[in-house]
Amino acid sequence: RVVHEMGPEDGSWSNNYLANDETPFEIELTWNRGRTEPYENGGKDTHIAFTVPDFDAAHKLHEEMGCICFENEKMGIYFIIDPDNYWLEILPANR
Repeated sequence: RVVHEMGPEDGSWSNNYLANDETPFEIELTWNRGRTEPYENGGKDTHIAFTVPDFDAAHKLHEEMGCICFENEKMGIYFIIDPDNYWLEILPANR
């Protein structure tokens, strides 16, 4: 079932979060209006996300490791990159 939806008022994209009663996990599906070309490596949209209890400590560690590949300060998230060039999203647990 859809438990949360978000996106801009202009409808150019939307994120829909799906969950069930069996697990505490959610799946986020992203829709981009007008996109017709296939995604390469998910276009960086196909990734796994992790919540961390101490966002600042995790960010500091990942910064020291040199693995942060993208930050979105407005959304309060960042991404690290794994050895296969997949992006892993990091967000605060209390979000």
